[in-house]
Order: sequence, then structure tokens, then C-alpha cells
Amino acid sequence: MSQPPTMHPCERVGIDYVDTAPHRYANSVDLAITPDQLFEVFADADAWPRWAKVIRHVEWTSPLPPGVGSTRVVSMLGGLEGAEEFLLWEPGRRMGFRFNEASERSIRAFAERYDVEPTAHGCRLTWTLALDVTGPGKHFMPVSGLVSNLSFRWFLRNLRRYTDQRFATARSS
Repeated sequence: MSQPPTMHPCERVGIDYVDTAPHRYANSVDLAITPDQLFEVFADADAWPRWAKVIRHVEWTSPLPPGVGSTRVVSMLGGLEGAEEFLLWEPGRRMGFRFNEASERSIRAFAERYDVEPTAHGCRLTWTLALDVTGPGKHFMPVSGLVSNLSFRWFLRNLRRYTDQRFATARSS
């Protein structure tokens, strides 16, 4: 069995960091599900790797159901792990979290916010990811950020396909 990665502290930013970070990526998708169904997906650790393909495993490290202060560890491609703490959990409206620790020393601060608005045919999700990095990676952020943002758009298309499949029987009954 492999050793768990060494974790490095990240700045414990507030949720407002999502609006002020040096590197921000915001993308939206219209989903044919209710806001409550979307939060069912968010709470399901097994769902995340199905649509956000960079995620390999999600483990809640605090009791469910999730809420403000809940924690989880997310394992991603390339061995990156993030120990997350939820700063927002408002079912049907919004959620957000930050990294308290990361296996990659260059991540100075990291946070995400998911804003959900009801629509006539389901809901609209706006996902904003915010971060700051240190070291040599900082110089590559303009290019790597563009590539990352394309990946985030792809993840949201995957989320639409995943939720269409997951809730297809609920819509047809």
C-alpha cells in the first residue's frame, strides 16, 4: 500500500476569496434537474469522479449530511490531494469550500463556489474556482489557466450528461 502524501498548509481564505483571487475561472451550465437534485449529486462522494474526470476519489471526513464546517479529502490525477473544508452549504442555492491543506506545496490558496439558480427547465450552475500559487508554477498560470478553464467547461458538460442519466427515470415517471 502506498504512503499518503505529505500535506502542506494552505491559506485559510474565506468564501469571498472566490471573488478576489489572482486566478479565477467561472463557468456555467444549464441542468435539467432541480436544485435539490444537484445538491444530492454534490453530497454523493461517488458522483464526483463520474463528471469531474480529474477527481479519482472523494472521502467525507466528517459526519453526513454535509454542512458548513464539513470536511473531505479529494484525490486527483497526478497524485494531488486536497483537504477541504466547506464554508457554504445552502442546499438548492450555493456551496463553497477551500483547501486547508494540499499535497502540492505550490498551492498557496484554493477555493471553489457553486451558485445555483432555478430555471424554467431545471437550474443553472455557475462554478467558480479560485487559486493562487507560488514558485515556478506562478509563471505558467496564464497558459495553464487557459487549459484548465477548458477542462472546467468539459467537466460541466460531463455533469450535464451525468445528471441527465442519473435523473432520467425521475423525469419520465
